Amino acid sequence: MDEELISKKDLLIRYAISYGALYRWKRKGLIPEDWFIKKAAPTGQETFFPKELICKRVELILNQKDDRSLDDLSRQFRKEENVRSALVIKTVFGEKKIYCSDIYSVLLEKGDGTYSDITESILHNGKSET
Repeated sequence: MDEELISKKDLLIRYAISYGALYRWKRKGLIPEDWFIKKAAPTGQETFFPKELICKRVELILNQKDDRSLDDLSRQFRKEENVRSALVIKTVFGEKKIYCSDIYSVLLEKGDGTYSDITESILHNGKSET
């Protein structure tokens, strides 16, 4: 079950924002690094984002940027992220943190081509801590 993605190009066009603005927001911590997903494409490597998450975030930034500084927004997002529960997956390849509020489903592949949906047990534990 793949989440829906939006390409960087489509995101920039949809919200009429510049490449520079997008990466300034990234540097300031308004858009998490792990939302930038690099994928191979016929024209080379392209950047994609989780569509629902990035669209909500861009809309929020655009709606508030005239009333609040980007630094204030960044502090707000960091504060919110620091109090949220997260699923941390550690492997021999490194560590990945995914906030529970960003998870749609968690599937455990059994090795025989079947899956068990373990979403409820994972998210129930995460929500009980917040």
